[in-house]
Amino acid sequence: MNKDFYEEETFNNLVFTEKKLNGKEYENCIFLNCDFTKTSFSNTDFMDCEFRNCNLTMVVLENTGVKNVQFKDSKLTGIDFGKCNDFLFGVGFENCLLDYSSFYQKKMKKTNFKNCSLKEVDFTEVDLSQSSFADCDLLNANFIRSNLEKANFKTAVNYSIDPELNKLKNASFNISGISGLLNKYGIDISFD
Repeated sequence: MNKDFYEEETFNNLVFTEKKLNGKEYENCIFLNCDFTKTSFSNTDFMDCEFRNCNLTMVVLENTGVKNVQFKDSKLTGIDFGKCNDFLFGVGFENCLLDYSSFYQKKMKKTNFKNCSLKEVDFTEVDLSQSSFADCDLLNANFIRSNLEKANFKTAVNYSIDPELNKLKNASFNISGISGLLNKYGIDISFD
């Protein structure tokens, strides 16, 4: 990748582990089966791009533009999305592994997480209003001072959300997950 601007290109089977791909622009690009483990994308812009079956473990996104980027069947563990540029930040995830990542203070209204592992993900002070967590595992995910109004947790599992520390107006939950809203009270809830 020796150019600074790429448009409507498909990148297949690239291996760029621990490389620096800083200061580039990608628009309407597709990345297939690529390994970007520990790669630096600082000061890079991704607009209307898609990553499919990629390994992005611990990539560096310092001041990176992530604008309407979709991730499918990809591994994104240990990524600090909180360091991304806020301007037009927009993402979607399907069948992804996002464990130990952080979205600290991001505005992520209407974000879709579908069939994702979100274990120990930091959602502190994140605006997730109208977002969906369909079939997601939220074991030990942190929701502190987050806006979860109208968010859909109906098919999510293992969440623990403190209603006193988060905005939950009109959020949707399944009765089987109600204990995830009461954990802090030490109440034993049985459904038999």
